[in-house]
Amino acid sequence: MNGQGLGMRGLMLTAAVLALAGCEPVKKGFFAEAGSEIDTGGFGNATMNNTLIQSGDRDYAISLTQRFAGDVPNTVNFAFNSAVLDGTAQMALRQQADWIRQFPEVRFRVYGHTDLVGSAGYNKSLGLRRAQAVVSYLSSLGISRSRLEAVVSFGETQPLVFTQAPEERNRRTVTEVSGFVKNHPSVLNGKYAEVIFREYVESAGWRHPSAQTVIQTGTGGG
Repeated sequence: MNGQGLGMRGLMLTAAVLALAGCEPVKKGFFAEAGSEIDTGGFGNATMNNTLIQSGDRDYAISLTQRFAGDVPNTVNFAFNSAVLDGTAQMALRQQADWIRQFPEVRFRVYGHTDLVGSAGYNKSLGLRRAQAVVSYLSSLGISRSRLEAVVSFGETQPLVFTQAPEERNRRTVTEVSGFVKNHPSVLNGKYAEVIFREYVESAGWRHPSAQTVIQTGTGGG
């Protein structure tokens, strides 16, 4: 067969392969690493996070702020044009104080907010009074003022609900972790581990009601 015939045959073979590929595409992961289709991208994140925490490469303030907001209510609300803490607000702040006591190395900042009713200047002052009220109440519960290192007012600039009408959800303070009392965050590790361990032990002591029923009825067995 001459060169021209071989060339034509090669082109036909290539066309046939492409046609088959169009009918039955190769799986996306065919040339990927083994197990890549099972791994969704989260594998190893816990170990990586642990390493970053221990090395100081992860922001402790962000991690603890998320933990704080997940464990206790970090927000309290106020009546219109008021910086007075009602019973619900005081209950939330008592929970905050209990949490804060567990981490003596950590500092906190209280941010004051208002709704959009009134002038910007008045609302900035009102937000500050609300933040000060929270700091004063936390101090009355035994939290050192040195750990509540700053009181900040955002006034009406950061509403949760954008409305010109009075809105309780905008009339709030938010407590967040702001830093550490001592120079290096590693002083926190032992205390943090102690808290986690205590919570773990307490959770292991809980018994399911059905298990208690079995013991009480004495259904027995060897």
